[in-house]
Amino acid sequence: MVITSRSARRRRTRSAMAAAVLGLVAASAAPALAATDGSTGRSSATNPSGPAEKRTSRVPLGISRLAQGPGHDIAITIDDGPDPRWTPQVLRVLRENHVKATFCMIGTKAQKYPDLVRAVAADGHQLCDHSVDHDVTMDHKPVAYQEQQILDGKAMIEKAVPGVAVNYYRAPGGAFTPESRAIAAANGMRPLGWSVDPKDWSRPGLPAIVRAVEDALPQQPTVLFHDGGGDRSETVAALKQYLPWLTARGYTMTFPARTTP
Repeated sequence: MVITSRSARRRRTRSAMAAAVLGLVAASAAPALAATDGSTGRSSATNPSGPAEKRTSRVPLGISRLAQGPGHDIAITIDDGPDPRWTPQVLRVLRENHVKATFCMIGTKAQKYPDLVRAVAADGHQLCDHSVDHDVTMDHKPVAYQEQQILDGKAMIEKAVPGVAVNYYRAPGGAFTPESRAIAAANGMRPLGWSVDPKDWSRPGLPAIVRAVEDALPQQPTVLFHDGGGDRSETVAALKQYLPWLTARGYTMTFPARTTP
């Protein structure tokens, strides 16, 4: 009886996946969509065909930047955690305002703080794969590397909360490629961008953050905030002010669109 090692099976699976993805992308490349999430100028793949069609048909390859819902809706997304100091504070503000958000988690942080991943899931928030270690240059690296970053990051999050779906993939810094989007979609994750970026990670000051997220909101916006990567006190303060402002103006808090173009 021949026993095949888990690592060998995994390598073969990844090789097959990479080959399928390359074929899918080659068959379905199309011009890029306009974007505000760092993906402008990168090519876009849509309408997959061939062997991978069944696996990707329910999850579009296009980058989602709209909140799901019929109209006056908004999706709040939280990046770069979980963080033991800031994630609990963000969760508390969301809970106080009865808001559900989408948390884009870095795999190594999810691995280090699994209790925080569980806390996020227990509060009813959506989970998003934000790669293994947030390499913003991964769009310039081989497809095999991109695949490893995406699938290992997803696995690290899933290990913390078995049975809870990871429904989105957000490339670090918006560094999507046609291949990375195809890999994400083939594994049930909608590529996730954003339409409003207050650059809270750079700590521009509370007034600047609030002004950026309140002025001229596009229709069904997806708004980018952070709970990791440094001092997020301005983010917490901004959310405390912003979420009641949205409620007062009749916005419905929802998740990013996942299954529509």
